[in-house]
Amino acid sequence: MYDAGRGGRYTYHGPGQRVGYLMLDLGRRGKDVRRFVHALEGWVIDALAELGVAAYRVPERIGIWVDRGGRQAKVGAIGVRVRRWVTMHGFSINVTPELSHFSGIVPCGIAEFPVTSLGEMGVHDAQERFDLALMRGLNRFLFSLEGRIEKA
Repeated sequence: MYDAGRGGRYTYHGPGQRVGYLMLDLGRRGKDVRRFVHALEGWVIDALAELGVAAYRVPERIGIWVDRGGRQAKVGAIGVRVRRWVTMHGFSINVTPELSHFSGIVPCGIAEFPVTSLGEMGVHDAQERFDLALMRGLNRFLFSLEGRIEKA
């Protein structure tokens, strides 16, 4: 285990996850951490939509969520640290990890909801397709931080 220097007691990254860490100067983008987190969530959710995954935010909980068998499940995490208005860390999406690896931790301190993956949802060959979707949405994400694009 390593000290990640930001929220949550534990951070898990392993094979089968796509992890994106961003280092951006928010001092040049309005010094708005909430807008950054909202834009980051939106960027990831939009990329998942390109794969046919109906992911969403849950206002009172951290992470990227999907419906699995009538129950909300976490498919991705957001973990951000900001120091001197520079962002560190970012997101992780469970593409095809061994989900049993999550049994020893409580992701984002939320114990009452399961963790899922794109593979468990039947989305195959998702790693490269997800990466391409992120690349296609990068400009929109960056412009949204500058307030040029409003996104619900």
